Amino acid sequence: MKFSKTLMASALAFGLTTAFGAAQAADLKIGVVMPMSGPFAAHGKQIKNGIDVFLAEHGDTVAGRKVKIIIKDDTGIAPAVAKRQAQELLIKDKVDILAGFTLTPNAFSVAPLATEAKVPMVVLNAATSSITEKSPNIVRVSMTLPQVTAPMAQWAYANGIHSVYTLVSDYGPGHDAEQQFQKTFTSLGGKITGEVRTPVNTPDYAPFLQRVKDAKPDAVFLFVPNGEQGVALAKGYKERGLDEAGVKELATGDVTDEDVLDAMGDAAIGMITSFHYSAAHDSPENKAFVSAYHKAFPNDRPNFVAVAGYDGMSMIYQALEKTNGDAGADAFMAAVKGMQWTSPRGPVQIDPETRDIVQNVYIRKVERVDGVLQNVEFDKIEAVKDPGKQK
Repeated sequence: MKFSKTLMASALAFGLTTAFGAAQAADLKIGVVMPMSGPFAAHGKQIKNGIDVFLAEHGDTVAGRKVKIIIKDDTGIAPAVAKRQAQELLIKDKVDILAGFTLTPNAFSVAPLATEAKVPMVVLNAATSSITEKSPNIVRVSMTLPQVTAPMAQWAYANGIHSVYTLVSDYGPGHDAEQQFQKTFTSLGGKITGEVRTPVNTPDYAPFLQRVKDAKPDAVFLFVPNGEQGVALAKGYKERGLDEAGVKELATGDVTDEDVLDAMGDAAIGMITSFHYSAAHDSPENKAFVSAYHKAFPNDRPNFVAVAGYDGMSMIYQALEKTNGDAGADAFMAAVKGMQWTSPRGPVQIDPETRDIVQNVYIRKVERVDGVLQNVEFDKIEAVKDPGKQK
């Protein structure tokens, strides 16, 4: 009887150990919700490219678990679609981690699911400051609009620009950019001569730019979603003669994203922007990233969204190595808080208090370099936290 009990105990222990080992060896499923069609499809393409470059370099296994990427198309600014896709990933595909979320409204809609399902949610682009406050399981590796906007206001005032008109898209990130620029600029002594919020998908900025020109500021500060809107805005600035009127053109780097620089053409030359990444960034890590990207995707240019995909995977791999493969929200979030590494964009850290990224912000100017339009960095502010969460 005693022997039988011992045998049963041993068998049970062996079974538990085997089951635990099998669970640990199960595929690591990452569900990525992002636009693969519609007006923001370039976001999804660039993120996928960044993920692919990382996997090609580091392999598709981490902490003994094979990595499986499952992509769902949210089609653009479509909160209901994003939420439905995330629910399917959680219930049907049983993903361990949610990622993607290039647009703020979509990130907001999925945040409660990350809390309820107790899964990590890695934001790869959406830039409204408050996103990480919507769930304790959200971490962001991209940026916030206040984070890249405050340095632009500081640089502008320090370089003789004392009056600015702000023109932003009328949605969360635009509001963040407008408010932070105005707050920082006026706190230094600058004057806001006017402000306008434009429809997110407007094809024509002419009437708004005319208002700017009539106000005769030293400069205009711009924010629109990267893509077609940036092209229309840059061309409208030239066509309306704001440059000839002496109105300098300032923006966040979304506007001169590498994906659209060629489409902007000479209209982009001279635009000054503040941002956390440029494909022209001079570092060994970025040169290696750009080289690998061009080798894999010779017809595309890497941009900040591609780097976010790459860095998102880098953070996930590092977290899983620290947790020995445990992707549960508690273990994962504990692992990422305070994490530091060197990205193609420069040194980065996950703020343990806000779960947002801390990074350098560079002041750049669009120039032709060897015949190619580039965002050439000429100044930087180091280790910038999100000022939107500063007490």
